[in-house]
Amino acid sequence: KAIRSDKNSTTYRDYIKNVWNTTLFAGSGKLLFNDFWNLSLHDGVYDAAATASVIPVSAGTTADQPVSGSLLDAASSLLKTASETSGWEVIMYQKVGMGTGIYAANPILQELPDPITRVTWDNYITMSPEDMDKAEFKFNKLMGQNQWANIAKVSVNDKTIELPVLAQPGQTPGTVGIALGYGRKFGRKDDVIGVNVYPFISTVNGCFTIWITGATLESVGRKYQLAGTQTHHTMMGRDIIKETSLLEFEANPRSGNPAKMLHTNVHDLTVDGHEAPIGKIDYWKEFSTPNHRWGLSIDLNACNGCGACVVACHIENNVPVVGKDEIRRSRDMHWMRIDRYYTSDADPSTRYDKTNDNYRSKEIPSKQPKIAFQPVMCQHCNHAPCETVCPVVATTHSSEGLNQMTYNRCVGTRYCANNCPYKVRRFNWFQYNNNSKFDYYMNDDLGKMVLNPDVTVRDRGVMEKCSMCVQRIQAGKLEAKKEGRMVKDQEIQTACSAACPTNAIIFGDYNDTESKIATLEKNGRAYYLLEEVGIKPNVIYQTKVRNVDEL
Repeated sequence: KAIRSDKNSTTYRDYIKNVWNTTLFAGSGKLLFNDFWNLSLHDGVYDAAATASVIPVSAGTTADQPVSGSLLDAASSLLKTASETSGWEVIMYQKVGMGTGIYAANPILQELPDPITRVTWDNYITMSPEDMDKAEFKFNKLMGQNQWANIAKVSVNDKTIELPVLAQPGQTPGTVGIALGYGRKFGRKDDVIGVNVYPFISTVNGCFTIWITGATLESVGRKYQLAGTQTHHTMMGRDIIKETSLLEFEANPRSGNPAKMLHTNVHDLTVDGHEAPIGKIDYWKEFSTPNHRWGLSIDLNACNGCGACVVACHIENNVPVVGKDEIRRSRDMHWMRIDRYYTSDADPSTRYDKTNDNYRSKEIPSKQPKIAFQPVMCQHCNHAPCETVCPVVATTHSSEGLNQMTYNRCVGTRYCANNCPYKVRRFNWFQYNNNSKFDYYMNDDLGKMVLNPDVTVRDRGVMEKCSMCVQRIQAGKLEAKKEGRMVKDQEIQTACSAACPTNAIIFGDYNDTESKIATLEKNGRAYYLLEEVGIKPNVIYQTKVRNVDEL
């Protein structure tokens, strides 16, 4: 943040202000510099050629007619240029994890799935499914564990690159997208990850441009395997993510979230003599939670899929990096994931129709799909199915509502993973530390300094999963005990809730009736994932409300 490291160092902000003060402020009229600076920040632009006038920053004006200006002219010029240019448009963008490439040497960020494509360890060409169907391409549009992507060659002037092609629903036909920041050597093995597309960037009037027209695209006849973490891209008629519109929600707070009913012969519970709300039916013995019952609330309105929670969880809990080949085999070790779903044009009422054409049509996203993100971690079920099948009692239920793992008791049968409806348990197929095959950061003393000493490093053959940051819970309880008081609401934060930039994840104690999470549980938007299974999770989700015009 400083230009020099000595005692007279200047921050970049001060440096920029000083440059503006000495070069631009002189022609700003009668404004004081601070007013001039704030006005420029407010407007987002300063026209040095125009005559400045004194306008208070707080004052706003409304024009009777649409305002025309240089920005509108420039935008119109760009659109006209694009329409008149033959060939493909190439848009180069920065991924959330990689940025411009400055984080390319960080294996945790290389393994972070892209929020939209859910692909790790590579860059690629994104293309609309309609373009991929063209006769000259006939590219594979499926993105599955064993699906190989077709490789295409992109040429701009005298520069060419070759990359795999990935279908991106909703992308404008005639355009391709390629991520920057790849093509660098990675780690001690000097492996090159992805392809460098910086040679495509040119300068126009001294400014870099990441938008190119007139490119050519052709198939090279080879294939390449991408490593993705999600192979089903629509909900296929299921209500995993519940949605409603703002108008419907204002009329009925439970809109989009009706109570699920189940046929039962326990007539005391039924509404009409035949069906009862699933939440009232319970054939399990309740666990006692006399002090705390910890849980999470996840607001699907606020989640934008950025992945900050995934990275925070990864670092906090010493989750190993396994590399592209293991990700490709669905052996990723992330304790939490963010599922991304596209909307589909298929009729959801036919979700149980298993005919080939109908079933397959549900997997095809809309041409202009809506999108939703859903963080999923261990739901810490009160009637956890994993606990009932473990032959060595390695997974048990705590008196605070947590589903906990005893690592030195686990023998790796993986029965618990088979019986988990949320698929959130992770198995250590290898010893990822002190292993030259996984030489990322756990093999030497310097790399091991990033490990959290409060969390056990797991060994080969052991099952692991989200612990709801039990080490943080214990630390918070001990701090409150030392001060002779009860734990305060929001005093304890899990890694994911602390890292979430939109406050989509709220952690708290259900037994504290004044806590945020206890209030959210009573909200009309609150629902449980796969509630019909009857395992009573301690994680609640808030229905997604879309502010859209009803047609």
